[in-house]
Amino acid sequence: MLTRRSLLKSAPLLALAPTVPAFLAKTARAAGPKPETRALVVVQLDGGNDALNAVVPFADPEYAKLRTKLRHDTKRLVKLNDSLGLHPALKPLDKLWDGGHLAVVPGIGYPNPNRSHFQSMATWHTARFEEEEIRASYGWLGRALDAGGGESCVVAGDAPQAVRGRRAATIALTRADDLLLADPAAAKAAVGRTPQADDLLAFVQRQAVSANTSAEKIAELTRDRSDAAYPATALGQKLQLVARLLKSGSAARVHYTSQSGYDTHAQQENAHSILLSEFAEALSAFFADLTAARCADRVALLAFSEFGRTIKENGSAGTDHGTAGCAFLAGPGVKGGIHGTAPSLTDLVAGEPKMTTDFRRVYAATLANWLGLPAEGLGASIAPVTLFR
Repeated sequence: MLTRRSLLKSAPLLALAPTVPAFLAKTARAAGPKPETRALVVVQLDGGNDALNAVVPFADPEYAKLRTKLRHDTKRLVKLNDSLGLHPALKPLDKLWDGGHLAVVPGIGYPNPNRSHFQSMATWHTARFEEEEIRASYGWLGRALDAGGGESCVVAGDAPQAVRGRRAATIALTRADDLLLADPAAAKAAVGRTPQADDLLAFVQRQAVSANTSAEKIAELTRDRSDAAYPATALGQKLQLVARLLKSGSAARVHYTSQSGYDTHAQQENAHSILLSEFAEALSAFFADLTAARCADRVALLAFSEFGRTIKENGSAGTDHGTAGCAFLAGPGVKGGIHGTAPSLTDLVAGEPKMTTDFRRVYAATLANWLGLPAEGLGASIAPVTLFR
């Protein structure tokens, strides 16, 4: 019989039992990544990345007409082909591009685009379009993990709607120390007591022992002994933590993080250059780190923003909320190159370009062809883009 007195005596065990999430316990038991277990890293570019100046259609004469102040000198671009080039600040990605490990998707979007940050991001998170559906829906990743199994990990932030599911577990953390026990000495003392006769307390004690053992293994596994150099930026530190988890054998199928600041309504040129530079340098360091640790082959990264920006610059040397954007995918398993076509700058709807690739096609490829998870929740008629080898 569970009495009040026995419950109070077991308080340390009760506090310890749920300490280590399921996928971290699996990680501790695995003591190293399984090569066949693929993982997806998502980087959400918050605010609306200016796709026209990130993937520049330099050969289109309309570009120079629309961007009299913000246009880039063609000579400074990272040329992808005879008509498209990357923003000069994205040059750190050229090694991935030259190796065939970077995919660029221009003109990505969805039908009847919404220019509200909140509404558009909710659409990207859920792959749903009606407001009532969005409110009631789990995320595109959460649904897939529910159906196919697996967990997700969110680094530095609250869990976005994209990873929320009915059953799929999600943990949010900001630093590796979040995985460790606050008072390991007290935990050891608690689990070292004579097992209780009460069945419930015995169960809790077993869970506590498991949690303590897992936490100790996680502390050892996530101790990064590599000399990998990351930029001292917020995104750089986030991706370094993701890399530590992946190198330690994290059993999470999805690792999700973000970079904010892309809402460049005024004085965009310098701010956008800094953001893209931070993005490219962090990405380059991330894959160099994973390659050195021989686990890059099981990792693919997807970067997206809720919308692009207006193709015509405003009077404050900035841009406003637009429609079609761009997405990037990176990793040794990615089929590098340009996927899709850049949107026309003259065939417009309400003054803005039409999307040329539905984002659900990228999601479908990522789920079915990379993670091996069901993609039916995106719609039966959604054909995946050929993004993976």
